[in-house]
Amino acid sequence: MRRRIALVTVVLAAVALTACSGGDAALPEPSTVMPGAARLVDDPFSGGYPTYLDEPSGLRLIFGTPDLGAGTSRVAFALFDETGLITFPTLSARTFRYPNGPEAPRTGPAEETTVRYHPFPFGTRGTFTGMLDLAAAGLWGLEVAVPRPDGTVRTILVPVEVVEETRAVAIGVTAPASQNRTAADVAWLAELTTSPAPDPALYGASIADLLGRGQPFVVAFASPAFCTTALCGPQVELLSELVPVYGDQVNFVHIDLYENPHEIQGDLTRARRSPLLDEWGVTGDQWTFVVDANGRVAARFESYAARDELEPAILAVIAGR
Repeated sequence: MRRRIALVTVVLAAVALTACSGGDAALPEPSTVMPGAARLVDDPFSGGYPTYLDEPSGLRLIFGTPDLGAGTSRVAFALFDETGLITFPTLSARTFRYPNGPEAPRTGPAEETTVRYHPFPFGTRGTFTGMLDLAAAGLWGLEVAVPRPDGTVRTILVPVEVVEETRAVAIGVTAPASQNRTAADVAWLAELTTSPAPDPALYGASIADLLGRGQPFVVAFASPAFCTTALCGPQVELLSELVPVYGDQVNFVHIDLYENPHEIQGDLTRARRSPLLDEWGVTGDQWTFVVDANGRVAARFESYAARDELEPAILAVIAGR
């Protein structure tokens, strides 16, 4: 599904704290979009997510949610300094609009909020996430704070593309009736997933079947064996943890990014991306959707979604909200 794209730029910079990715559209060079913006750089470990370096501050940011649409949207990013990953529990944030372009005066702040750090299980990675009200298409700015031990603050300005209509299936849209293969269709689960220890509970039903039954479900698009980038976490393992808790009310489905995982054996040159990714508009290496009993997408998470993000969305579809 191809969707109309309108260029919006989101800028990330640091403000003071009181408490301790992507798409296939070309991104503009930050220096030509807004004065003081960090530089877009190549990063072989980013998984294709936009990576920005602010040389004066030494901060580097990998943006995990490049598929942003007008309205309330979740943002996620990993942030680094010269010593490594930044892991403050929270960072303050505020947004601005640039209704007449990057060189014209901005308006706002339109919103002041907080982004929270979510450490990934079983490792040292983690991301900051938060909900932002990007109410209208156009140029926006987001300021986020990174304090230092000496009381000073480092700043980083990062341009991010936001779309008028998202590439991936949007909230409120009916989920595609995908005919993903299930355990009944294969001789062994290695034909369905790159996971070294597949959970049969995640491969019991197709999305088309679930939509026909009128049952809510969670579907994660991920390739566990190749989840090595800064924004890719153990999403499939988290789904397995949630099955015994909510499995009698919500179905859980994993669809690997590759349709031939049993033929890859660590060699991605043999890999064939699943055609189901196009049905859902999925780019990047990790996406999770929560679908309600009416078949509509109730929540969407680009890059890793932590349990305290995913669980409230599951509870909402169980309650029929």
